[in-house]
Amino acid sequence: MNWQGRKVLVTGAGGFIGSHLVDALVDRGAEVTAFVHYNSRNDWGMLEENYGDGTDRISVIMGDVTDPFAVAKAVSGKDVVFHLAALIGIPYSYAAPQSYVQTNVTGTLNVMQASLDAGVEKVVHTSTSETYGTAIYTPIDEKHPLQGQSPYSASKIGADKIAESFWCSFELPVATLRPFNTFGPRQSARAVIPTIITQALTSDEIRLGSLTPVRDLTFVADTVGAFLAIAESDKTSGLTINSGTGRGVTIGDLAGSIRKLVNPDARIICEEQRVRPGNSEVMTLICDNSLAAEKMGWRPEHSLEDGLSITIDWMREHISGYKPGQYNI
Repeated sequence: MNWQGRKVLVTGAGGFIGSHLVDALVDRGAEVTAFVHYNSRNDWGMLEENYGDGTDRISVIMGDVTDPFAVAKAVSGKDVVFHLAALIGIPYSYAAPQSYVQTNVTGTLNVMQASLDAGVEKVVHTSTSETYGTAIYTPIDEKHPLQGQSPYSASKIGADKIAESFWCSFELPVATLRPFNTFGPRQSARAVIPTIITQALTSDEIRLGSLTPVRDLTFVADTVGAFLAIAESDKTSGLTINSGTGRGVTIGDLAGSIRKLVNPDARIICEEQRVRPGNSEVMTLICDNSLAAEKMGWRPEHSLEDGLSITIDWMREHISGYKPGQYNI
């Protein structure tokens, strides 16, 4: 697909992955509309650094994906829609499960219906590896059972099925990308890698939850590449496709690697308030990315080590934007 001049909507554009996707689309010449969650500060989230000076490179719409009228207006006239808007923090989903259903399920329904009504050429919906729950087998392919082990993952399963239903019922050309854990610059401290890095930069203690879960960690540039590739391929409509590296690392080993790079004297402490409920913790996530290679020619290009180095450098320069001493649910 030639992105030059294509009219593209990105929901969740002010977020971590969404802002990087906006950058990539702008670089490719797309006419990007960024849908950002409304707030009274007119804060565009992670778009502020590159676009907050009033640049004409993107159009910004502030709204809420739970409002079908706002979504329909944003989708109108678009060629491609990338739907990334979601509530994603797992610990907060224990405290506010209804808000996850409203944003993740109802919000996705609104995006799918608006895209169908507007005749959008391609819709890319965002899933998560958390929908698989603790692995029954590894590496995890797209046939693995879905398990709602947290309100967050349950809401994303619901959202995924809404997207699937619009393909099956109405032939909406929607493809679902299911990224495994993504990391990189701009990520919030509710994610584990920024939590480790920011604590290591500012303290001799790194406080974490369980150290034994295994995660497959993908650098954000590779995840963005997967979003572009799934949109560009004519073989992906109706499919859910994993993106990940196929390499697993325990949270404890990850913390140890970051400690060596940032603060070798730091102690790693398992803190009870950060530990998820036993039946909710997902113990192992390792990706089988063979379908992504087959259907859209995608493979990750960055190693964990290279990605960590880039991320540490960015967070060192932006540490003032974090609160390392506070547990961010």
